[in-house]
Amino acid sequence: MSVLKKILMVEDNPNDIELTMEALSENNIANAIDTARDGEEALDYLYRKGQFSSRPSENPAVILLDLKLPKIDGLEVLRTIRGDAGLKMIPVVILTSSREESDLVESYRLGVNAYVVKPVDFSEFVRAIRTLGLFWAIINEPPPVCMK
Repeated sequence: MSVLKKILMVEDNPNDIELTMEALSENNIANAIDTARDGEEALDYLYRKGQFSSRPSENPAVILLDLKLPKIDGLEVLRTIRGDAGLKMIPVVILTSSREESDLVESYRLGVNAYVVKPVDFSEFVRAIRTLGLFWAIINEPPPVCMK
């Protein structure tokens, strides 16, 4: 039996964190969720710095990344991930309220795997999270660890 890899959620809004956790739970997504509340904390997590220095070295199964973050915004986090050989293969899903075309275009230019606008309706949000969680954390076959 394989161990489920963690999901890293990068989100600064406590309500969105709670809704996402609830949606994942309601859909029986059993992966553990780690949360970073700003872009700097997300990079500390990925590079195992500061409070994350003792976390296991395994990368998350998927990163759910908001764009509008304090300290370092989501696009800069994505740019850093895609520019690092040890991180660039991690699937990144933008989960944002931004419908700005420039955010969408730049996200894909930087190599995002998917761009999802957060639905306002809770039942739609739950369905979107179920689909994301099932695909990226369970169904998707990641590249081998040795691939750089």
